[in-house]
Amino acid sequence: MRRLAITLLAAGALVALAGPGAHPAAAAPAAAPSSGPTTAPVDVVEVTGLFDDVVADWVARAVDRASHDGAQAVVLQMDTTGAVVSRQRMAEVAAHIRHSPVLVAIWVGPSGARAYGTPGQLLGVAAVTGMAPGARIGNFGAPLVVDGQPLDLGPVDLQDRSLGADQARTTGVLKPGKDDTGTPVLGQMIVVLNGVTYQGRTLDTAAVVDKNGVPRRQPNGTPRFFKLGLLPRLMHTVASPPVAYLLLVIGLSLLVFEFFTAGIGVAGVVGAICLVLGCYGVAALPTRPWALGLLIVAMLAFAVDVQTGVPRFWTGVGVACFVLASLFLVRGHMLPWLTLIVGIGGVLLAFISGMPSMVRTRFATPTIGREWMLGEIGLASTTVSPEGVVMVGRGQWRARTNRATPIAAGDRVRVVAIDGVTLQVEPEDGAARDYRERAGKRS
Repeated sequence: MRRLAITLLAAGALVALAGPGAHPAAAAPAAAPSSGPTTAPVDVVEVTGLFDDVVADWVARAVDRASHDGAQAVVLQMDTTGAVVSRQRMAEVAAHIRHSPVLVAIWVGPSGARAYGTPGQLLGVAAVTGMAPGARIGNFGAPLVVDGQPLDLGPVDLQDRSLGADQARTTGVLKPGKDDTGTPVLGQMIVVLNGVTYQGRTLDTAAVVDKNGVPRRQPNGTPRFFKLGLLPRLMHTVASPPVAYLLLVIGLSLLVFEFFTAGIGVAGVVGAICLVLGCYGVAALPTRPWALGLLIVAMLAFAVDVQTGVPRFWTGVGVACFVLASLFLVRGHMLPWLTLIVGIGGVLLAFISGMPSMVRTRFATPTIGREWMLGEIGLASTTVSPEGVVMVGRGQWRARTNRATPIAAGDRVRVVAIDGVTLQVEPEDGAARDYRERAGKRS
């Protein structure tokens, strides 16, 4: 227990150190601007995964950084299927973009990218929007309230439907830039910002170059690319439902394993780190408290039968609680089937087969056959009242005695029966009080 407590404290300190780094200000750009651009640069900010607090802060900081560092525009390269932050938090991000001193454009790309849920509604406050072929937007839900008014999401109702790039363009959902005939790649998205006027300033983001005698527009200067740093990306990944769920399950399972092994604590160290990260993830997600409680109850139920070495009633209780908790853990976000199969299948395999076998092996003896132990004398390694551990021969065994004859640690015991991997024992002296004799008297 002391070793486990130290491990938990160490893991907590690790996350505490990681905490400040989770803020976007600590992230470094993926590429520095070129040494001599002819115009102010364009900042390209990658926004992927579910919108959590890390991503929401990242977007707000990116807009502020662009205005302070002299960028003429910010392009949010978006690929997200929803948010795990509140609608109020998303409304704050939308207001930040709407009132930005520099132009903010959103490009949903590359091909296959999505802009769903409340993050997709940020398209309504961006000055210019574009999509790559194969990308989709929609399923926005009810409009966010920004600056006291419901957000205008365009001419098409996308609350519970989605559109592809061509449909979004022809229906007028997108806000095209100058000479915008499509934005299949990020470079083209930067080019179509050229000539757009924002707050009295006309953007200069493209230049005409000669390519084999054919004039062609290309980005003017080198864009600055920004991604989340290592620690913020770790926190963002941990806060995704599948990762948070698996980390929590692995952490709890390894800590249960630690109580039944005589190892050096590697399982405890890894389990504690996984548990701390998993707790951070579920704290950042809209987790159902009752489902989280069921998950803990399931682990306790599994542990009851693990110590007997045989799956019984409590294993069934644990399976029912664990499956129910896994299906309903995160509100509004169903875990992927692959995640559920890995999580549920792995836990069932561990607690129905693996760990009971490990317990039986730990408390087994190398001698083939156990009939020789009947009548043998051993020593109680722990108090047996009515269950405990005894040493018989060269092996430790689970033991059980009558409640009327508890056995203190260090007392000599006699083996009177064998029940699976559990020995029925009685005190070496005073065995006349044994339940078998009293049962005989009642008969």
